[in-house]
Amino acid sequence: MTAPVFLVGPDALDGSPATVRLDGPEGRHAVSVRRLQVGEEVVLTDGAGRGASGAVSAVTGKDVLDVEVRALRTEPAPPVSVTVVQALPKGDRGELAVETMTEAGVDAVVPWAAARCVTQWRGERGAKSLAKWRSTAREAAKQARRLRFPSVGDQVTTRQLCALLAEADFAGVLHEEGAAPLARAELPATGSVLLVVGPEGGVAPEELAAFAEAGAAAYRLGPTVLRTSTAGVAAVSLLMSRTGRWS
Repeated sequence: MTAPVFLVGPDALDGSPATVRLDGPEGRHAVSVRRLQVGEEVVLTDGAGRGASGAVSAVTGKDVLDVEVRALRTEPAPPVSVTVVQALPKGDRGELAVETMTEAGVDAVVPWAAARCVTQWRGERGAKSLAKWRSTAREAAKQARRLRFPSVGDQVTTRQLCALLAEADFAGVLHEEGAAPLARAELPATGSVLLVVGPEGGVAPEELAAFAEAGAAAYRLGPTVLRTSTAGVAAVSLLMSRTGRWS
């Protein structure tokens, strides 16, 4: 079984300590939930590409253990970064979308308040929902054994999204009436790919027009229409293969 991953501060992986102490929520999860014992293998990461493999050397109490570091490694940033702009779904489907896209390898997720979104993030509720997305991404990245965790940005409006689309090296919108399949889109060899996933009610015509003006054409995934919570992971999986990250 692959060694579990735990998140640590960047100072813990600067190469100087031979032993790293894991405490707080991560230590509690390792000791009380995973019930790790002395000698078991673990992986530590700062979530930004640096990692360390080692073994538990001591367990102290219910939330503290020490890891003897045996090897350090660095995962370089991918030549093509993939960002998915996810319209706000109903219920917990947003967390499902973030979880599965993280497992597939997405580099960033941006929540989008689309015109046809039933769910609205406002005030304290919005802050809690965003915190859930970020927590979901963090835990999914650990489960997927990633050294680079995806970022989850602040919620954007359609106007703010247009600015992001204009800056990307490749920008597209998933739409069942897209003229071209995403599988045949011309992707950059390096740079940024940004893909928009609409809400349950679909992307509004005025939004499609604004996105097209910003340089984002409409693309289809296939002959079937996917839900907003599953379209993103299907697209990310396709992009991981096409950009060579799964080869």
